[in-house]
Amino acid sequence: MRFAGNVIWFVCGGAVIALMWLFGALLAAATIVGLPLARAAVEMAKLSASPFGKDVVHVRELDGKGTTAVTALTGTIGFVINIIWACTFGVGLFLGYLLAGVINCIFIITIPFGLQSFKLAGLSFWPVGRRVVPIELANEARKRNAQEKLDKMRGTSVAAQ
Repeated sequence: MRFAGNVIWFVCGGAVIALMWLFGALLAAATIVGLPLARAAVEMAKLSASPFGKDVVHVRELDGKGTTAVTALTGTIGFVINIIWACTFGVGLFLGYLLAGVINCIFIITIPFGLQSFKLAGLSFWPVGRRVVPIELANEARKRNAQEKLDKMRGTSVAAQ
């Protein structure tokens, strides 16, 4: 299903949307201030080209880094850029993908495409600090993080076992 869904998605507009996001990434990369947006636009292009079998996760879910001075600073900068993005382009893109998702969900056969549009809506509204990864990797990262939090709550650690 993933392959067929991605092929249909790509042919029916995903390629054009991905190219538009890559063009936006080039424009954002032309300035130093826009570099975080350029990275986010590349992630949007990856998801726009082939969304089936992929999920969006926060970068901290993947790298497992806790709160340090560097992660706090980059997180704060990313938050500010996301606020600016959400107040400008993010709302329009979010509403566009949301509308596409609702239209796709009208017919039973296009519901999977509607669900992918909803996934793109979420990423387009708040893109900085998010990564597009295979679903299996996202699930494993979430499982690992949940286990670490549970171990912390119980007062145990992996090293103690």
